[in-house]
Amino acid sequence: MVEFAGWLMPIQYTGIVDEHRAVREAAGLFDVSHMGEIWFRGPGALETANRLVTNDLASIQPGACLYSPMCTPESGIVDDVIMYRVGEDVLFVVNAANTAKDLAWIQARCRELGSRAQIEDRSMKTVQIALQGPAADEVVRKAGLSELIPLDRNRHTQAVVNDTPVLVSRTGYTGEAGFEFYHDWDAGDFLWGLLFEAGRGSGLKPIGLGARDTLRFEMGYCLYGNEIDDTTSPLEAGLGWTVKLDKAEFIGKQALAAEKAAGVKRKLVGMELLESGIPRHGCSVKAGGREVGRVTSGTFSPCLGRGLAMGYVEAGLSKAGTEVGILVRDKELKARVTKLPFYSRGSRK
Repeated sequence: MVEFAGWLMPIQYTGIVDEHRAVREAAGLFDVSHMGEIWFRGPGALETANRLVTNDLASIQPGACLYSPMCTPESGIVDDVIMYRVGEDVLFVVNAANTAKDLAWIQARCRELGSRAQIEDRSMKTVQIALQGPAADEVVRKAGLSELIPLDRNRHTQAVVNDTPVLVSRTGYTGEAGFEFYHDWDAGDFLWGLLFEAGRGSGLKPIGLGARDTLRFEMGYCLYGNEIDDTTSPLEAGLGWTVKLDKAEFIGKQALAAEKAAGVKRKLVGMELLESGIPRHGCSVKAGGREVGRVTSGTFSPCLGRGLAMGYVEAGLSKAGTEVGILVRDKELKARVTKLPFYSRGSRK
């Protein structure tokens, strides 16, 4: 257990590799109640929320979810969020370490826009539990919640479990099929207990922050503070698909349009070591005897059985197959730029 963003969080229960494989092969249960939940309600909720993000929230219908960065006017990333259209309201699920910062930033932007939308932070009133893995549907069925199984990916619905309203979505941070559940803090831990008991015969295990990180890493998902922050843009980070320059005005639009026209100078890439070793955050990336980038995340992949890294390199070196070196413990190891994600179903070792 460690302190993380003001919470006491489990790094591991039975071990990172064991938990990682459980999610890939069966199912894992994550208590992610540390994530932030910020609601936009009332007049202009949708329009206000849409001004704050690069993706087009108006392109989805109520009952759908959408991923997007929030950017500064200079195109730096304030945070990356999952957005839910819940009736006429909008829910932003934000990173735990950024919740207070995001809330202050959102409130300040709303004042600047003259918005009448009501902003409500329910982060300390909401439990969030994620069920991920190929056996997730089986666990949900055994828990008596079969009506949730037909829910499509990136969709959400309202359910009642044990007389408690629950918001359920088909989203996640592992690359596996699964669900995320949100319910009122005062309802206690009943849902965790219900799912955990239902999954005992399906290989379900509790999962800590360690495996959550290695799972998202294998999928090439960005982690705020590593791959993205207010010094990186969505275009550099491979998130250009979330930047809708054809939508109405949004914060950062002009800077992103200029950046796209000029072309980025660096790009986020995946890299695989061709020698034994484990790259880590901050390791130097070399080519032609000079530094050409830095590792943002690195680990030994439990499923792929080799050292892998994500990091920024000069745009001219970002093509898959380009050979580079990664400085690990003062030794330059041979590596190769590779396409993301590292992992796809059927590619495990």
